[in-house]
Amino acid sequence: METGEENDMEKVIEMMLQLAKEKQYRQLKEMLMEMNEVDIAAFIDELDSEKTVVVFRILPKELATDVFACLSVEKQQRIITSITDREVATIIEDLFVDDAVDMLEELPATVVKKVLQNAKPDTRALINQFLKYPDNSAGSIMTAEYVGLKKTMTVKEAFDYIRRHGVDKETIYTCYVMNEARQLEGVVTVRDLLMNSYETVMEDIMDTHVIKAVTTDDQEEVADCFQKYGLLNLPVVDHENRLVGIVTVDDIVDVIEQEATEDFEKMAAMAPSEKPYLKTGVFQLAKNRIFWLMVLMISSLITGGILAKYENAFAVLPLLVTFIPMLTDTGGNAGSQSSTLIIRGMAVGEIEPGDFLKVAWKELRVGTLVGFVLGVVNFIQLMIRFPGRPLVCATVVISLMATVIAAKTIGSMLPIAAKVFHMDPAIMAAPLITTIVDALSLVIYFQLACALLHL
Repeated sequence: METGEENDMEKVIEMMLQLAKEKQYRQLKEMLMEMNEVDIAAFIDELDSEKTVVVFRILPKELATDVFACLSVEKQQRIITSITDREVATIIEDLFVDDAVDMLEELPATVVKKVLQNAKPDTRALINQFLKYPDNSAGSIMTAEYVGLKKTMTVKEAFDYIRRHGVDKETIYTCYVMNEARQLEGVVTVRDLLMNSYETVMEDIMDTHVIKAVTTDDQEEVADCFQKYGLLNLPVVDHENRLVGIVTVDDIVDVIEQEATEDFEKMAAMAPSEKPYLKTGVFQLAKNRIFWLMVLMISSLITGGILAKYENAFAVLPLLVTFIPMLTDTGGNAGSQSSTLIIRGMAVGEIEPGDFLKVAWKELRVGTLVGFVLGVVNFIQLMIRFPGRPLVCATVVISLMATVIAAKTIGSMLPIAAKVFHMDPAIMAAPLITTIVDALSLVIYFQLACALLHL
């Protein structure tokens, strides 16, 4: 949305908030009826608890369900605890299964109990089935509202089926063809149906090369599949190839955002959090951060131990100490650059663990070029600052070049190693690599100093 449109929407919401405050619900309803369900949900999220339920109740039943699916968990909980059992039953029956499951996973147990008690037995059984799938799996994000056709159907029969049942489905543009045992055998689009005669049988026009996922597949793998093949939806089968649901692109967008957020948090040395920042408590935020900070603090003792080992060199030539921050910072930054690129490449499928030799060779050459340029620039400024100390300047420059080369290589290899050992590559990002490179740069620096300066 452009800035002008955003400003207009803000003005509309302010106007509606004023109408709600003045209890002008008839006029408010007229305005709400002209809006998208997402924008209505954004408006309701701005209301206080009392007004939330009142405004929600003035919405028509069909629109209310769509709006409910877009609300925050806190607002959903407030509405469920405030409306009648009959209203709860209507909402849960009209919600798509994946939206219902997402809601129930976040709500307190008492509220979940109320929802399930008011659901029909079939709906309750389906929801419970979905809740049993592993977290962050294809089964946990799929929906059961899809168009399933028999391979013996004609095009006319398919159209009749879509007209009868399509209104309750997540999408009707892609239909899935199954045999008598509900095993997935092919896929047809509405375009395929329109381009063939009414007498044509599904078996003759379906595409048998179906891209699909299994219920236990990781959601990140499913997202990669969407990106690779440019999909709008993806069928999900059980281990016997029976179609149990589909994953749609709107759910994948949420998955991509979730996975990206999780990687950012790990790269910043924090435990991932599923709640928004402003809705996460202070103690929870501290808990998410303190473990990795403690690990990195303890690991930094290695750096301290290296400095203590070479304290005699400090005593002989105190000038050496002034170059330590430059060496460690440059090395850490160089390693972080490489690790970030490799983690990104692995995330989008450009780099596989089998490419480690290619990656190592490339980063070795990049590190050499970068190290050489930095070394030349550093040598010039050091010779200007310390004209009578060429050996000291040479020690710093050679150490810098070696540190950059090592940091680039290590930064590229650690994420791949993490993947090989079935760890999250994001763990091997900036903080951990910086700690390793700091220790390595100090060892290189002082070993060279002792050798060249005879300390």
